[in-house]
Amino acid sequence: MMPDSGVPGTPVRALTERLAACYTGAVHDVLRMMGYDDVVLPPAIKAIAPGTRLAGPVWTVSGHLDRTKTRDECLLGWCTLLSRALPAHVVVCQPHNHEIALMGELSAQTLQARGVLGYVVDGGSRDTELVLAQGFPVFCAFLTPADVVERWIADRFGEPVTIGAVTIRTGDYLLGDRDGVVIVPCDVAEEVIAQAETVMATESDMRTALIGGMDPVDAYHRYGKF
Repeated sequence: MMPDSGVPGTPVRALTERLAACYTGAVHDVLRMMGYDDVVLPPAIKAIAPGTRLAGPVWTVSGHLDRTKTRDECLLGWCTLLSRALPAHVVVCQPHNHEIALMGELSAQTLQARGVLGYVVDGGSRDTELVLAQGFPVFCAFLTPADVVERWIADRFGEPVTIGAVTIRTGDYLLGDRDGVVIVPCDVAEEVIAQAETVMATESDMRTALIGGMDPVDAYHRYGKF
């Protein structure tokens, strides 16, 4: 069973499914109207497979380059990360470098088998064709064959991380699509999702009106958005 979302009476699965039916533009607009400005990850972070959609609560990890670590230390540290990742969550990684890959074929297989929903990293990924074949959602800033061995170690699990201007906490919600990735603070997740659903319904009505020939100024006055 999925853990509770932190919102009384609202299980994680229900919020995840509703958020997955939204799109990032609508969620972003709702958050902005609520006074949240820094909610979108840097535009370089994109899905390795265009059209990928990813939604769910976040589990965070951070790390750093350390070229003094042995092969065994780095690989054991990486396996520890994979072992600790929470099922039914999206792993969000701040590796503090733009040199190496922080995701690959065996890691994607492992996380997927353990029930992790997807992986978002402010860094690199590799084994792209093999990861694509698995269908495991990965959002990253770049691709490279370089890996973590003798180069990188995880140092914090489940603690807040910052990517670009966005501070992300374990338990926050994430939505990723072709436009990018938006973060929804946990304590307003249910309200944001409900408002995004309303926005999308309004946009659907507005779209129909515009296709039917309504003047865009009249449409703006009637629906209050564009």
